[in-house]
Amino acid sequence: MAPVYANANRRPPLAVVRGDGEFLFDAHGNKYFDAVSSWWVNIHGHSNPTIAQAIANQALELEHVMFAGVTHPPAALLAEKLIQHAPAPMAKVFYSDNGSTAIEVALKMAFQYWQNKGMGAKKRVVALEGGYHGDTFGAMAAGRSSGFYDPFTPWLFQVDFIPTGICACTEEEALAALDQLLATSAEEIAALILEPLIQGASGMRFMRAAHVAELCKRCEAAGVLVIFDEVFTAFGRTGTLFSADQVAQFGGHADIICISKGLTGGFMPMAATLTSQAVYDAFLSDQVGHALLHGHSYTANPLGCAAALASLALFNEESTWANIRHIEATHQRWLPTLACHPLIENPRVCGTVAAFELKSSHSQCGLGYGSNASQWIRQTFLELGIVVRPLGNTVYWVPPYCTTPETLENAYQTLIQVLQRWGTLIAPGPGSELF
Repeated sequence: MAPVYANANRRPPLAVVRGDGEFLFDAHGNKYFDAVSSWWVNIHGHSNPTIAQAIANQALELEHVMFAGVTHPPAALLAEKLIQHAPAPMAKVFYSDNGSTAIEVALKMAFQYWQNKGMGAKKRVVALEGGYHGDTFGAMAAGRSSGFYDPFTPWLFQVDFIPTGICACTEEEALAALDQLLATSAEEIAALILEPLIQGASGMRFMRAAHVAELCKRCEAAGVLVIFDEVFTAFGRTGTLFSADQVAQFGGHADIICISKGLTGGFMPMAATLTSQAVYDAFLSDQVGHALLHGHSYTANPLGCAAALASLALFNEESTWANIRHIEATHQRWLPTLACHPLIENPRVCGTVAAFELKSSHSQCGLGYGSNASQWIRQTFLELGIVVRPLGNTVYWVPPYCTTPETLENAYQTLIQVLQRWGTLIAPGPGSELF
């Protein structure tokens, strides 16, 4: 019999009233380690005084102005800084409001790029199986295979999916599938979209930078644009400022890069779509129909720009990169212990991200996203003072960079306690079906 887990979906949400560094505090003064950086957005810690002060100073000068026929210093300076830090061939910045919207902009940019060049037949998109790109309709279409969008399937445009190269055999399958598509349909394909190095929402699935570079090279040779969804992976998460930096070491590059989440250090909703001079030039025209007619009321919000500038400045401090290296070192130190644990499989580390799956002896235990088992994992960690957001039975650490070695070490020690409870829960025998 499959185990029946206590339904945690009906539990009230955690009422957070304050944040400080890597910790959150509830109304009763209880402290919780934010081990997932509040859905991956917080990078320098909660209530970081440098970013908070930058927002306050900006609010006293200019809180907002429409970004249509108008510009302002924070937006111009941020665009300049982003291009300075981004890998080649990024040269231009298009602001928007959130990660999903950055993807919409990228897809529209890719489609219209080919239309403006008189190649309107290039309407197809290639994506990786299991990829997740957001919850707006274009993003849902590109992430259809993630399994999150079944109710909306009839309204999503068609996308060609290829395997995700998470091991040597699937790398070969992915390259072969892409080669076949490009050989038969390159004149119809506008772009390949992918999350470089880590597919986040599908279960923290890792890819080698060399493999991603091979995908990029094939697309470049076939005249297909490449879109990197770095909404999660940018700003140090994988050990470099952009994951694209690691791909570039193997000779691969994207034509468009989408960023959000950590862009403002977790303070403000904001996003940007970066692209090359070549893509930008295709939109230069006296005809308004050639322009990318996409905008939002809060595009390039000055407060968000101020937060992003302050966050980027913190990456100029060696202490930030030292913290990133310390986090990765702690993950790596625990890797052999996790690999030997009988209730853990596939432990893995990429930069500041560590992930692993909890095993179950039951073949139908319901370990999917939002399952009772997933909710049990979340609630058990919460009771022990750690906020996690498991992806089914995939547990992961994505801590803010200010996280002390002691805090992260304690998280791993707490994991051992959770594993002991998990083992009791899934062990066959009388009463094991209930918790």
